[in-house]
Amino acid sequence: MTSDTTPPILWRPDPARPSRLARFQDRLAAAGGPVTTGYDDLWSWSVTDLDAFWLAVWGWFDPPADVPADGPGVALADDAMPGATWFPEVRLNYAEAMLRLPGRGADDVVVVSRSETRDEVSLTAAELRALVGRVRAGLVRAGVGTGDRVAAYAPNIPETLAVLLATASLGATFSSCAPEFGTQSVTDRWKQIEPRVLVTVDGYAYGGKRIERADEVAAIRAAIPSIETTVWVDYLDPGSVPADTIGWDEFTATEGPLDFVRLPFDHPLYVLFSSGTTGLPKPIVHGHGGITVEHLKALGLQTDLGPEDTFFWFSTTGWMMWNYLVSALGVGATIVLYDGNPAPAVEGRPDVGMLWRMAADLGVTYFGTSAPFLLQCRKEGIVPREIADLSAVRGIGSTGAPLPAEGFTWVYEAVSATAQLGSLSGGTDVCSGFVGSAPTVPVYAGEIACRCLGVAVAAYDDQGRSHVGVLGELVIERPMPSMPLGFWGDIDGSRYSAAYFEDFPGVWRHGDWITITDRGTCTITGRSDATLNRGGVRLGTSEFYSVVESLPEVVDSLVVHLEDTEGGAGTLVLLVRLAADQTLDEHLRRKLVTALRSSLSPRHVPDVLHQVDALPRTLSGKRIEVPAKKILQGTPVEVAVARGALTAPEGLDELVALRTLLA
Repeated sequence: MTSDTTPPILWRPDPARPSRLARFQDRLAAAGGPVTTGYDDLWSWSVTDLDAFWLAVWGWFDPPADVPADGPGVALADDAMPGATWFPEVRLNYAEAMLRLPGRGADDVVVVSRSETRDEVSLTAAELRALVGRVRAGLVRAGVGTGDRVAAYAPNIPETLAVLLATASLGATFSSCAPEFGTQSVTDRWKQIEPRVLVTVDGYAYGGKRIERADEVAAIRAAIPSIETTVWVDYLDPGSVPADTIGWDEFTATEGPLDFVRLPFDHPLYVLFSSGTTGLPKPIVHGHGGITVEHLKALGLQTDLGPEDTFFWFSTTGWMMWNYLVSALGVGATIVLYDGNPAPAVEGRPDVGMLWRMAADLGVTYFGTSAPFLLQCRKEGIVPREIADLSAVRGIGSTGAPLPAEGFTWVYEAVSATAQLGSLSGGTDVCSGFVGSAPTVPVYAGEIACRCLGVAVAAYDDQGRSHVGVLGELVIERPMPSMPLGFWGDIDGSRYSAAYFEDFPGVWRHGDWITITDRGTCTITGRSDATLNRGGVRLGTSEFYSVVESLPEVVDSLVVHLEDTEGGAGTLVLLVRLAADQTLDEHLRRKLVTALRSSLSPRHVPDVLHQVDALPRTLSGKRIEVPAKKILQGTPVEVAVARGALTAPEGLDELVALRTLLA
């Protein structure tokens, strides 16, 4: 990228505020390690000498563990992909590392929970440890031990956190589904892992409405015969517990020791699932050691969190960002849990200011959310710094979708001129980021600031050659500790290998388009399997959405390209969901076409522009470009996508109707 196309710098590191990452670099040099002159230099070393880098990370955080007298020994014993072997001489427990809560006293508040369903709940360090001990005792009484699975059909509340930590303390394996998941979505996931214990809420409130879940829980229990014990969290209706379950209060009534089984580095910690839009969701197994060291690095060094911080990231328990959020306990930060509508309706309009006011009220120092939420705030015209005192916020995180340059600019104009905006891209597959931010690098408008330490990110062409300044496949050339142990039940590893290593043997292909600049910054332009190819030119989908959804009339959109089997230009289809008072008339059509042509190019002008009442998304908010394309090409809906894995599934019927019109 040449200097005349370099975007403006919106934030620079403050030399008066030395970061943990800068101190980490200084310690490396003082200990006889590499003398690195900047972040790019440090990153290059971190992916060249993975063993030395991860040993340095271990030494910096010093997590509780059983290690040989002379230290953890080797970090990377085998660098094969798949099949890397990490820290073979270490035994540890994720829950022990989290509940160490470095820098925090017993009476310090370390968890704050806000909810639409009940009043605020706060837990001190002592209270959190005691709660985990009581949950652990309940699990032991239920017969749970190392290797068993415990499932939580529960929202982002302290009870779910305590179940995760208690399960991990025993060496059992945890999995969660948010209670908005339908019965089929849940059973498709948990039938694969056969949980022994189910912890469930009775329901929840969302957008001012009661959402009862008793029928769904009954169906889940009937469909999964491995469930022996059901623990009922009376969240929606306190005091009401079905006779064939154990109430939360009874389950946690007995105090128990807060002991931790120290386990091999690659012992299963939890199972996260892919979205499951096509076929059964992939059961992605993450290990105690990999998640511990990756999250400590990501949160403590890349994000610069510590005991003085209050960390919030809006998430449900069905998204990996919840797992990422709760790991901030491991660096001593206070975590904020929120369960409810992030933009509740007030007088018929979404109140997108609610989370900003909550952040001000709780003294949040790092505010994490999704790119669509930030863009919605921008579209609604709010100025968060005018409705809330955000002076404590020093970091703002964005993920879930690419954030365009205008989103960056809005953050610095409307939220904070001094906070660092960290755009993060990674995946459930590694439960972390590949590219993101660091406290020692500047923020450029519309660009992800850097490749994350220890993550050998590259942009490949079709021949497997790495390029800078050219759009390519996002690949990881060397192992990460938090890469999956595999897929649950995939005994020979064939499904796992096919998912990531089939295209470039020995190299992880993630499925995103990325451009890496000569400054070390990155842009992600959408899924590579949703590529739009117009006249031989590949177009990323994110730039479409940036332009289309900047118009106040458009609420949501989806673009797909239908190839011509005879080699023609094909058909570019743009679907739009409009605001309640809008219609796709000739005036709005011209406005959309003009915006795309002038902001992007004539190639971006759709052949078909169609209004829909509903656009399905995955339960974690991702667009369904590939399934939509399959449906429009004639694939039956039930083959192309799982309805239960979507919000607004009624929109699938509109796709079928459009397919008929296009035929």
